[in-house]
Amino acid sequence: MKYILTLFLLFVALVQAKMVDAVAVVVGDDIVTLYDITKEMRTSHVSKKQAIEILIRKKLEQYEIKKRGIEVSEDEVYDEIRRLASANHMSISRFYDVVRESNGLDSTQLKEQIKQRLLSQKLYRKIAMMKLKEPSDSELEEYFRLHKEEFVHPQFFDVTVYVAPSEALLLQKVNNPMFFSAQIKEDSRRVAYDKLPQPLARLLSDTKEGAFTQIVPNGKGEYMTFYVQKRGPLGEADFEQVKLLVENAAMNERRVEILDDYFAKLKDSIDVKILRD
Repeated sequence: MKYILTLFLLFVALVQAKMVDAVAVVVGDDIVTLYDITKEMRTSHVSKKQAIEILIRKKLEQYEIKKRGIEVSEDEVYDEIRRLASANHMSISRFYDVVRESNGLDSTQLKEQIKQRLLSQKLYRKIAMMKLKEPSDSELEEYFRLHKEEFVHPQFFDVTVYVAPSEALLLQKVNNPMFFSAQIKEDSRRVAYDKLPQPLARLLSDTKEGAFTQIVPNGKGEYMTFYVQKRGPLGEADFEQVKLLVENAAMNERRVEILDDYFAKLKDSIDVKILRD
Protein backbone atom coordinates (compact mmCIF):
# COMPACT_ATOMS: atom_id res chain seq x y z
CA MET A 1 0.00 0.00 0.00
CA LYS A 2 2.82 2.35 0.94
CA TYR A 3 4.56 1.55 -2.38
CA ILE A 4 1.37 2.28 -4.38
CA LEU A 5 0.89 5.61 -2.55
CA THR A 6 4.50 6.59 -3.28
CA LEU A 7 4.03 5.80 -6.99
CA PHE A 8 0.80 7.81 -7.05
CA LEU A 9 2.45 10.87 -5.46
CA LEU A 10 5.37 10.59 -7.87
CA PHE A 11 2.93 10.47 -10.80
CA VAL A 12 1.09 13.58 -9.53
CA ALA A 13 4.41 15.42 -9.10
CA LEU A 14 5.46 14.55 -12.66
CA VAL A 15 2.13 15.69 -14.09
CA GLN A 16 2.37 19.00 -12.19
CA ALA A 17 5.96 19.52 -13.39
CA LYS A 18 4.91 18.94 -17.00
CA MET A 19 2.04 21.41 -16.61
CA VAL A 20 4.36 24.05 -15.13
CA ASP A 21 6.85 23.60 -17.99
CA ALA A 22 4.16 23.37 -20.67
CA VAL A 23 4.35 25.83 -23.56
CA ALA A 24 1.69 28.53 -23.09
CA VAL A 25 2.58 31.10 -25.76
CA VAL A 26 4.54 30.96 -29.00
CA VAL A 27 6.09 34.23 -30.24
CA GLY A 28 7.60 33.63 -33.65
CA ASP A 29 10.31 31.03 -33.02
CA ASP A 30 10.34 31.61 -29.25
CA ILE A 31 8.18 30.21 -26.47
CA VAL A 32 6.73 31.25 -23.12
CA THR A 33 5.99 28.49 -20.60
CA LEU A 34 3.45 28.33 -17.79
CA TYR A 35 6.41 28.54 -15.40
CA ASP A 36 7.49 31.84 -17.04
CA ILE A 37 3.97 33.21 -16.60
CA THR A 38 3.72 32.13 -12.97
CA LYS A 39 7.11 33.66 -12.21
CA GLU A 40 6.16 36.96 -13.89
CA MET A 41 2.88 37.09 -11.94
CA ARG A 42 4.79 36.62 -8.70
CA THR A 43 7.62 39.08 -9.35
CA SER A 44 5.53 41.83 -11.01
CA HIS A 45 2.39 41.32 -8.86
CA VAL A 46 0.11 41.22 -11.91
CA SER A 47 -2.72 39.03 -13.20
CA LYS A 48 -2.13 36.08 -15.53
CA LYS A 49 -3.41 38.07 -18.51
CA GLN A 50 -1.09 40.99 -17.71
CA ALA A 51 1.87 38.62 -17.21
CA ILE A 52 1.27 37.08 -20.65
CA GLU A 53 1.22 40.53 -22.28
CA ILE A 54 4.42 41.53 -20.45
CA LEU A 55 6.22 38.37 -21.57
CA ILE A 56 5.05 38.74 -25.18
CA ARG A 57 6.36 42.31 -25.15
CA LYS A 58 9.70 41.11 -23.75
CA LYS A 59 10.02 38.51 -26.51
CA LEU A 60 9.23 41.14 -29.15
CA GLU A 61 11.86 43.45 -27.65
CA GLN A 62 14.45 40.65 -27.65
CA TYR A 63 13.65 40.00 -31.30
CA GLU A 64 14.19 43.68 -32.17
CA ILE A 65 17.36 43.99 -30.06
CA LYS A 66 18.91 41.01 -31.86
CA LYS A 67 17.73 42.24 -35.27
CA ARG A 68 19.25 45.70 -34.72
CA GLY A 69 22.50 44.37 -33.17
CA ILE A 70 22.10 46.44 -30.01
CA GLU A 71 24.68 45.73 -27.30
CA VAL A 72 25.49 46.83 -23.74
CA SER A 73 29.01 46.67 -22.31
CA GLU A 74 30.04 45.57 -18.81
CA ASP A 75 31.18 49.15 -18.13
CA GLU A 76 27.70 50.45 -18.91
CA VAL A 77 26.16 47.91 -16.53
CA TYR A 78 28.60 48.82 -13.76
CA ASP A 79 28.02 52.56 -14.29
CA GLU A 80 24.28 51.99 -13.87
CA ILE A 81 24.83 49.97 -10.68
CA ARG A 82 27.00 52.76 -9.31
CA ARG A 83 24.33 55.33 -10.24
CA LEU A 84 21.58 53.32 -8.52
CA ALA A 85 23.70 52.81 -5.41
CA SER A 86 24.46 56.54 -5.24
CA ALA A 87 20.79 57.48 -5.77
CA ASN A 88 19.89 55.26 -2.81
CA HIS A 89 22.74 56.63 -0.67
CA MET A 90 24.56 53.29 -0.51
CA SER A 91 27.95 51.86 -1.26
CA ILE A 92 27.96 49.33 -4.10
CA SER A 93 28.52 46.39 -1.74
CA ARG A 94 25.62 47.55 0.47
CA PHE A 95 23.44 47.96 -2.63
CA TYR A 96 24.17 44.36 -3.63
CA ASP A 97 23.23 43.21 -0.11
CA VAL A 98 19.94 45.12 -0.11
CA VAL A 99 18.94 43.80 -3.54
CA ARG A 100 19.73 40.24 -2.44
CA GLU A 101 17.75 40.66 0.79
CA SER A 102 14.72 42.30 -0.85
CA ASN A 103 14.52 40.57 -4.26
CA GLY A 104 16.62 37.43 -3.81
CA LEU A 105 18.93 38.41 -6.69
CA ASP A 106 22.65 37.75 -6.45
CA SER A 107 25.13 40.12 -8.14
CA THR A 108 25.22 38.08 -11.37
CA GLN A 109 21.43 38.04 -11.66
CA LEU A 110 21.24 41.76 -10.86
CA LYS A 111 23.78 42.59 -13.57
CA GLU A 112 21.84 40.53 -16.10
CA GLN A 113 18.59 42.27 -15.14
CA ILE A 114 20.19 45.70 -15.49
CA LYS A 115 21.78 44.70 -18.80
CA GLN A 116 18.37 43.72 -20.19
CA ARG A 117 16.87 47.01 -19.03
CA LEU A 118 19.67 49.02 -20.65
CA LEU A 119 19.24 47.05 -23.89
CA SER A 120 15.53 47.90 -23.85
CA GLN A 121 16.27 51.58 -23.21
CA LYS A 122 18.64 51.69 -26.19
CA LEU A 123 16.00 50.02 -28.33
CA TYR A 124 13.33 52.50 -27.20
CA ARG A 125 15.56 55.44 -28.12
CA LYS A 126 16.19 54.03 -31.60
CA ILE A 127 12.50 53.44 -32.24
CA ALA A 128 11.31 56.76 -30.81
CA MET A 129 14.02 58.72 -32.63
CA MET A 130 12.34 57.96 -35.96
CA LYS A 131 9.02 59.62 -35.08
CA LEU A 132 9.54 61.75 -31.99
CA LYS A 133 9.43 65.46 -32.81
CA GLU A 134 10.05 68.37 -30.48
CA PRO A 135 6.69 69.95 -29.57
CA SER A 136 5.99 73.59 -30.42
CA ASP A 137 5.45 76.21 -27.72
CA SER A 138 1.71 76.21 -28.42
CA GLU A 139 1.59 72.43 -27.99
CA LEU A 140 3.49 72.71 -24.70
CA GLU A 141 1.14 75.42 -23.42
CA GLU A 142 -1.83 73.23 -24.32
CA TYR A 143 -0.27 70.25 -22.50
CA PHE A 144 0.37 72.46 -19.46
CA ARG A 145 -3.27 73.65 -19.39
CA LEU A 146 -4.51 70.06 -19.49
CA HIS A 147 -2.09 68.78 -16.82
CA LYS A 148 -1.70 71.72 -14.43
CA GLU A 149 -2.14 69.52 -11.36
CA GLU A 150 1.06 67.66 -12.27
CA PHE A 151 3.17 70.78 -11.95
CA VAL A 152 2.24 72.12 -8.49
CA HIS A 153 5.30 72.40 -6.26
CA PRO A 154 6.45 73.51 -2.77
CA GLN A 155 6.95 77.27 -2.67
CA PHE A 156 10.19 76.92 -0.69
CA PHE A 157 12.49 74.41 1.02
CA ASP A 158 14.33 74.65 4.34
CA VAL A 159 17.52 72.69 3.72
CA THR A 160 20.99 71.98 5.03
CA VAL A 161 23.54 71.80 2.24
CA TYR A 162 26.51 69.46 2.73
CA VAL A 163 29.54 69.84 0.43
CA ALA A 164 32.59 67.54 0.37
CA PRO A 165 35.57 66.86 -1.91
CA SER A 166 34.49 63.25 -2.49
CA GLU A 167 31.25 61.35 -3.02
CA ALA A 168 32.39 58.62 -0.60
CA LEU A 169 32.81 61.12 2.23
CA LEU A 170 29.28 62.47 1.76
CA LEU A 171 27.93 58.94 1.60
CA GLN A 172 29.24 58.35 5.12
CA LYS A 173 27.37 61.46 6.28
CA VAL A 174 24.15 60.36 4.58
CA ASN A 175 24.34 56.87 6.08
CA ASN A 176 25.24 58.21 9.52
CA PRO A 177 24.05 61.82 10.17
CA MET A 178 26.18 61.91 13.35
CA PHE A 179 29.33 61.38 11.29
CA PHE A 180 31.70 64.39 11.43
CA SER A 181 34.51 65.39 9.11
CA ALA A 182 36.26 68.74 8.89
CA GLN A 183 36.25 68.27 5.12
CA ILE A 184 32.46 68.42 4.97
CA LYS A 185 31.07 71.96 4.82
CA GLU A 186 27.45 72.61 5.81
CA ASP A 187 25.09 75.52 5.48
CA SER A 188 21.40 75.79 6.48
CA ARG A 189 19.13 78.06 4.47
CA ARG A 190 15.65 78.58 3.01
CA VAL A 191 15.53 78.47 -0.78
CA ALA A 192 12.61 79.60 -2.93
CA TYR A 193 11.51 77.18 -5.64
CA ASP A 194 11.35 79.86 -8.35
CA LYS A 195 14.93 80.96 -7.62
CA LEU A 196 16.42 77.50 -8.18
CA PRO A 197 17.74 75.96 -11.42
CA GLN A 198 15.04 73.60 -12.68
CA PRO A 199 17.02 70.33 -12.17
CA LEU A 200 17.76 71.27 -8.54
CA ALA A 201 14.16 72.36 -7.94
CA ARG A 202 12.96 68.98 -9.20
CA LEU A 203 15.55 67.14 -7.08
CA LEU A 204 14.30 68.87 -3.92
CA SER A 205 10.64 68.41 -4.90
CA ASP A 206 11.20 64.66 -5.24
CA THR A 207 12.79 64.41 -1.77
CA LYS A 208 10.69 63.91 1.37
CA GLU A 209 11.06 65.95 4.53
CA GLY A 210 13.68 64.46 6.84
CA ALA A 211 15.64 62.88 3.96
CA PHE A 212 18.78 63.53 1.95
CA THR A 213 18.74 64.14 -1.79
CA GLN A 214 20.87 62.17 -4.20
CA ILE A 215 24.56 63.14 -4.08
CA VAL A 216 25.39 65.31 -7.10
CA PRO A 217 28.42 67.27 -8.40
CA ASN A 218 28.37 70.98 -7.56
CA GLY A 219 30.23 72.10 -10.70
CA LYS A 220 33.36 73.06 -8.73
CA GLY A 221 35.01 69.65 -8.52
CA GLU A 222 33.14 68.85 -5.30
CA TYR A 223 29.99 66.93 -4.37
CA MET A 224 26.89 68.04 -2.50
CA THR A 225 23.70 66.71 -0.96
CA PHE A 226 20.71 68.52 0.56
CA TYR A 227 18.96 67.48 3.76
CA VAL A 228 15.35 68.62 3.38
CA GLN A 229 14.14 69.85 6.77
CA LYS A 230 10.83 71.34 5.61
CA ARG A 231 8.87 71.83 2.40
CA GLY A 232 6.71 74.91 1.98
CA PRO A 233 3.00 74.89 1.00
CA LEU A 234 2.17 73.89 -2.55
CA GLY A 235 1.69 76.59 -5.16
CA GLU A 236 0.74 76.68 -8.81
CA ALA A 237 3.55 76.81 -11.30
CA ASP A 238 4.04 79.43 -13.98
CA PHE A 239 4.36 77.93 -17.46
CA GLU A 240 7.69 79.60 -18.25
CA GLN A 241 9.03 78.49 -14.89
CA VAL A 242 8.36 74.80 -15.53
CA LYS A 243 8.57 74.78 -19.32
CA LEU A 244 11.41 72.24 -19.32
CA LEU A 245 9.40 69.87 -17.09
CA VAL A 246 6.35 70.29 -19.31
CA GLU A 247 8.43 69.46 -22.39
CA ASN A 248 9.88 66.36 -20.73
CA ALA A 249 6.43 65.16 -19.66
CA ALA A 250 4.91 65.78 -23.10
CA MET A 251 7.82 64.04 -24.84
CA ASN A 252 7.61 61.06 -22.47
CA GLU A 253 3.88 60.69 -23.12
CA ARG A 254 4.44 60.81 -26.86
CA ARG A 255 7.34 58.35 -26.57
CA VAL A 256 5.10 55.82 -24.78
CA GLU A 257 2.46 56.21 -27.52
CA ILE A 258 5.05 55.64 -30.27
CA LEU A 259 6.47 52.54 -28.56
CA ASP A 260 3.04 51.03 -27.84
CA ASP A 261 2.01 51.58 -31.46
CA TYR A 262 5.28 50.12 -32.77
CA PHE A 263 5.08 46.93 -30.72
CA ALA A 264 1.36 46.50 -31.43
CA LYS A 265 2.16 46.48 -35.15
CA LEU A 266 5.16 44.19 -34.59
CA LYS A 267 2.94 41.77 -32.65
CA ASP A 268 0.52 41.69 -35.59
CA SER A 269 3.34 40.99 -38.05
CA ILE A 270 4.90 38.17 -36.00
CA ASP A 271 3.04 34.90 -35.47
CA VAL A 272 1.92 35.04 -31.81
CA LYS A 273 -0.13 32.09 -30.58
CA ILE A 274 -1.61 31.79 -27.08
CA LEU A 275 -2.00 28.06 -26.46
CA ARG A 276 -2.99 28.21 -22.78
CA ASP A 277 -4.67 31.23 -21.25
